[in-house]
Amino acid sequence: MTHTAVQAWVTELSDSLAPSSVCKIHVVLSGVMKYAVRDRRIPRNPCDGVRLPRVAESDRGYLTPEQVDELAALCAPTSTVIYLLAYTGLRWGEMAALKVKRLDLGRRRLDVAEAVTEPTGAILWGTPKNHERRSVPFPAFLTDMLRAQCAGKSREDLLFTSPDGDVLRSGNFRRRTFTAAVTELRSRHPNLPAITPHSLRHTAASLAISSGASVLSVQRMLGHASAAMTLDVYSDLFEEDLDAVADALNNRALKTNVGKLWANPDKNTAEPVLETLSNHDL
Repeated sequence: MTHTAVQAWVTELSDSLAPSSVCKIHVVLSGVMKYAVRDRRIPRNPCDGVRLPRVAESDRGYLTPEQVDELAALCAPTSTVIYLLAYTGLRWGEMAALKVKRLDLGRRRLDVAEAVTEPTGAILWGTPKNHERRSVPFPAFLTDMLRAQCAGKSREDLLFTSPDGDVLRSGNFRRRTFTAAVTELRSRHPNLPAITPHSLRHTAASLAISSGASVLSVQRMLGHASAAMTLDVYSDLFEEDLDAVADALNNRALKTNVGKLWANPDKNTAEPVLETLSNHDL
């Protein structure tokens, strides 16, 4: 299997499947190939660097910080779940598997070492996706919320549970709380795209990128297999940052002789600037 063959296959899939579906299929194949590399059956992963179809912004739900606040309020008394997912990017199974001992309030870190899945309706415990343990930071405003969540619990207890004290299941949470909250939120914001609990992971990426986080930082936070995958999934968000880069370069240029030259085209001002420039090895 070659890189060219995988690229051709992905391109063919794109003719009949939605971009998000193609990306998910690529992730699965890439994971299999990753194990083949570890077993030395192949020298390198042929899925690395494959160009994936871009997921349109309308196909992926991003919430603003204000909308996160609204959704969290609508999901009370489980507001902390919403804030944690929207500001850390944890997958649902990673959040549901968090135990009190995995929380470091002093360092503001979450140790993501376990995850739960429900492939057949039964809860299965395992490792996070890509089987890689990671440390995820959380913003300071979440500290008191998480401290309250830990109250009265032992280190081995789950941080979040269902009303019965069991693992918090995505399907039950959506049915009991999330769906009605999203319906109300969309009535307030008619242009809001479809929102699922996984959309809060996308929201976390969006908020991090808009706050100036690097590709590598976002990759580590989300637990992506590679920075290339992060760029593939969120290329639309990083493209928006190009305007900020241009503005920063412009501000830097205005502090130099070049910037002064173009900012003030007056001949008397321009001549000494040009003379200064001529003395530099350009």
